[in-house]
Amino acid sequence: MIATVVNALAVIAGSLLGLLLHGRIKDSFKTVVYTGAGITSLVIGIQMAMSSQKIVFLALSLILGGLLGTWWKIEDGILSLGETLKRLFARGDGGKDFAFGFLNASVLFCVGAMALVGSFRAGTEGNYDLIFTKSVMDGFMSVVFSAAMGIGVAFSALSVLVYQGLLTLASGWLKPLVSAELLRELTGAGGALVIMIGINLLGLAKLKTANFLPALLLIVLFVAGEGLAASRHWLGM
Repeated sequence: MIATVVNALAVIAGSLLGLLLHGRIKDSFKTVVYTGAGITSLVIGIQMAMSSQKIVFLALSLILGGLLGTWWKIEDGILSLGETLKRLFARGDGGKDFAFGFLNASVLFCVGAMALVGSFRAGTEGNYDLIFTKSVMDGFMSVVFSAAMGIGVAFSALSVLVYQGLLTLASGWLKPLVSAELLRELTGAGGALVIMIGINLLGLAKLKTANFLPALLLIVLFVAGEGLAASRHWLGM
């Protein structure tokens, strides 16, 4: 868990540094910060998405996952959580910016393969190198995000702490189920979500990114199902 705690602290530290800019820059310059954060998110998302080799699985996961997330109102729930955290801890910050920052930063810091693989290595091998590397990257991104969206980004450290903490604790049981192919496709689907964040920050569209989170579960099911079908074929069943 120590690596996950370090990751969460890196997000908080980077966010506090970014807040020095958030409180001082004029609205006209905030557009520049949003543009920089949006372009950076697009670059990260495209790099991740390009790892996918199962385009049909990716498309089905995003479409079906988006439908499920819209039905379950996942984004509304996360934004409501952000509003609750704002009322409890950050009353002076703009409500919309707080929830928006909390949501986007939480998705960005949790959907990548580094969070998954790093947590597995930390939990099963005591190897913290990957999570420490991720901590540095998340720290820098939290500077940019909090400069644009405010203190809500800092509270995404809670998402990192819970998500990576649970993965680390469950790593011994989950690791045998995770293949290189699954990680590749999961990274691709996560990249698509990060691209959505970039599109939102650039103001190109208003996408409810969190409603597509079920795509990450569906891509796991599709890849696992394909692997099971291949195994049955090989065994002549």
